[in-house]
Amino acid sequence: MLDTINGLPVHPLVVHAVVVLLPLAVLGTLAVAAVPRWRARYAGLNALVAVVGAVLCPVATRSGEALERRVGDPGVHAELGDQLLWFAAPLALLAVALWWLQRRQSQVAGSRRPRAMIAAMVLAVVAALATGVQVYRVGDSGAKAVWQDQMTSSAPASGDQGNSD
Repeated sequence: MLDTINGLPVHPLVVHAVVVLLPLAVLGTLAVAAVPRWRARYAGLNALVAVVGAVLCPVATRSGEALERRVGDPGVHAELGDQLLWFAAPLALLAVALWWLQRRQSQVAGSRRPRAMIAAMVLAVVAALATGVQVYRVGDSGAKAVWQDQMTSSAPASGDQGNSD
């Protein structure tokens, strides 16, 4: 099912969505946690981006498994990719919590829930940083799985700079 679209593998298409959305959610979460004015304005959008990024993680995993059957085992990349949902899901939940706490705080005049908001902000920052690191690790291992052998095998030998004497 998640193998190809028009003969192209689905995995790179979905992965590019995850690679864009999760880092945006990381940056957005850090921003809305740090700046109350931004939290009031952008927490909902950030929560949506984080949720969509997290929902696409299993799609990327399944499409990666389909691609693996065609091209072979990507090694550590598959293991790291399988773990990404465990980072993205808490980030999404905490982004939604920041949005919900912000809405609740603004709807009830004079009502403040600083403990809940502070706890959500601290946990969201930790989840965002951890997710950012894991996205990097997955992407780096994927790039190495795809390109490392091709780049080293096609590199000109030392002394051979493309000149034909």
